Amino acid sequence: MKLNAFVSVLISALVVVAMSNVHAQTKSDTTSIENIVKDEVSAWNKSDAINYSKHFAEDGTFTNILGMFFTGHQAFVDRHDDIFKGKFKDTRLEMKIVALKFVRPDVALVECLTWTSGFLNGPLPGTVLDDKGRLCTRLLQVMAKTDGEWKIITYHNVEVKK
Repeated sequence: MKLNAFVSVLISALVVVAMSNVHAQTKSDTTSIENIVKDEVSAWNKSDAINYSKHFAEDGTFTNILGMFFTGHQAFVDRHDDIFKGKFKDTRLEMKIVALKFVRPDVALVECLTWTSGFLNGPLPGTVLDDKGRLCTRLLQVMAKTDGEWKIITYHNVEVKK
């Protein structure tokens, strides 16, 4: 009888410990992440590399649609400044969050479909525009919350060919 009571208490304690690692995310975390995506769209549509990069971590990593890899906030700013002055000048971005998963209370995977239109001289070499003249990509951003602020720590963008 004492053994059964002990086992019951032990199982209950283990359940409590296991459940303490499961955290429901707050609505404000979700809203903060959604606002980051909105900020990205707004900044892109103004060809504003500084504001497009404002949520990118100092030591973040970035892989673009051509497979080029960059490390660091300044590299992210510089690369976007270059593209906003070049092939992506005056393009229009639309993004839709298709998955938002909190893997820990302070880490989220944010997967978006993106559509970029308005290319004046056709698509980038090696890419294809859809029937509406848009470059379609799937963007995975890993975001981490530090000191109450969400930052993009990894940004991986791949073209979706139809």
